Amino acid sequence: MSAGLRAAALAALFVVMSVPVAVAAPPDPFGHPCLPTAGVRFCPTVDLAQRVPAFDGVPLDVDVTLPPAGDGPFPAVVLLHGYSQSKETFLALNADGTPRPGSAGLDNVALAQRGYLVVNPSARGFGRSCGAPSSRTAGCERGWIHLADQRYEVRDVQDLLGRLVDQGLVAPDRIGASGISYGGGQSLALAFLRDRIREPEGFYRPWTSPRGTPLRLAVAAPVIPWADLASALLPNGRFRDGRAPGTTESRDPVGVPIRSFIDLLYNAGAATGFVAPAGADPGADLAAWRTRTAQGEPLGADVDRILDELYTFHGALAIPGTPAPLRISNGWTDDLFPVSQALRVYDRIRAANRTAPITLGFADFGHPRGTNKPTTTAAEARANVAFLDAYLRGVGTRPRPGSVTALLQTCPASRPDAGPVAAASWTALHPGALSTRADGGQLVTSAGGDPQLGREFDPVSGAASCKTVRTARSRDTASVRVRHRRAFTYLGRATVAARIRASGSAYGQLAARLWEERGGRQRLIDRGVYRLTRNQRGDVRFQLNGNGYRFAAGTGVRLELLGSDAPYFQRTKGAFRVRVEDLSVTLPTRERRPG
Repeated sequence: MSAGLRAAALAALFVVMSVPVAVAAPPDPFGHPCLPTAGVRFCPTVDLAQRVPAFDGVPLDVDVTLPPAGDGPFPAVVLLHGYSQSKETFLALNADGTPRPGSAGLDNVALAQRGYLVVNPSARGFGRSCGAPSSRTAGCERGWIHLADQRYEVRDVQDLLGRLVDQGLVAPDRIGASGISYGGGQSLALAFLRDRIREPEGFYRPWTSPRGTPLRLAVAAPVIPWADLASALLPNGRFRDGRAPGTTESRDPVGVPIRSFIDLLYNAGAATGFVAPAGADPGADLAAWRTRTAQGEPLGADVDRILDELYTFHGALAIPGTPAPLRISNGWTDDLFPVSQALRVYDRIRAANRTAPITLGFADFGHPRGTNKPTTTAAEARANVAFLDAYLRGVGTRPRPGSVTALLQTCPASRPDAGPVAAASWTALHPGALSTRADGGQLVTSAGGDPQLGREFDPVSGAASCKTVRTARSRDTASVRVRHRRAFTYLGRATVAARIRASGSAYGQLAARLWEERGGRQRLIDRGVYRLTRNQRGDVRFQLNGNGYRFAAGTGVRLELLGSDAPYFQRTKGAFRVRVEDLSVTLPTRERRPG
């Protein structure tokens, strides 16, 4: 090479070396730096200034966790916490990256290690999203609890995901949601909204990112959620499984308040979150709603408006359309959100489409009286992770549409739950039945029952699902004993039927308890309630909450019908009497021919 060519080549090389090399900026969700730890990248909201403004300006505390490597877009899962909790519920790491004890597999680190971007927000009104008094800076003036409102808490989650899509971090068609209790209700609403958002005025519009990218929820795994908050907080006993629930069924007639839980939830929200001042917001008036329901009967148009609000905006069941694929898990012994909440969704969806991708999981867990054995909760977490993987990562097998898996309650609580029992459908889970009818008439009154027994089995007072007390028969109650010679597995929801004649000054109630009797002691296996209309007469039929439980041979099984199960259910104001004829109970069973 000549001296001239050599000089030209050196000059060209110098020019190339002098040009800056473009280096991709590291991902920074919402502008938050990420901290490599535990094999993932944790990107927390460190202080109040880093919170993300919601669509209406309320500052939200939200953490993001990224997979070990890559720039996105990633499949995403949003994890939503329970009532009076915060984003920390599903965090395996503290804000400084140090481990938090007690993570159960369905958490930010475990999912990020599987390749997900994980979003952990504190819902408005809780944690540092205006919940803690120290967090109520500018923007929090109306950042109170909206009780999982589709127009607010659910909309907040959708907006956060949209921003991450615009950052190129989230794949807009590979988004999943899961949550527990309060967060379970929100994740169920997200599934029904699917590709829509709900505006504060109540109308729907397409879900898009701030820059206009369409978004769509791909899958949801709600844990111990509600579907219809009106039916959960004021059950009336009108829903029976096997058919789609009616649109007014849970509100007509107005049900019986689950008083001990309503008070517990209100007090927990007031202690840990931001409850709206009474009368400040008709869509979030928790204080006024609690006060009015506590006043009791007569329950008129004002209570109808409360229930309409709860049904329309604070649950999933009123949202039209087909939801994203669902795995819903509820607890047999959960006295707040029993298995009927999942069955309302299941029956509605399958009435329209028998091949819709919905599957259910039931066990002895959840709110009190749920036992929540570590083996049970771990099994539920694994099942939900596998469900998310099947739809978001294409890993594993999607469950058969309509399939149901159940673990059976066992006592004492030191024993692992039995099962699992799997079936192609809810009906196939219990192919047999055991029925018994009582002879003659019986009298139930508003003054009947043992108040001490009611207190003993109030879930809020700490009654455990395996608790026993001395066997006793209360006055002014009705009962029927289930006759059986062999052991059998009660699996489903017992049906109570009778011919009644009610009288008195009140809209009464029939509370039901299913007891196991053995060795002079009795254990509560199931319960339920039916709201009576004024002076109701004729045939009634209603179902208990449900359970999966093995009755041993020689064990007594007794259904008790009474006029009050206080303090769990609110006692009716005024006196009433119910003449009960032909009282019967039918227990669905795993065995085809029990008895």
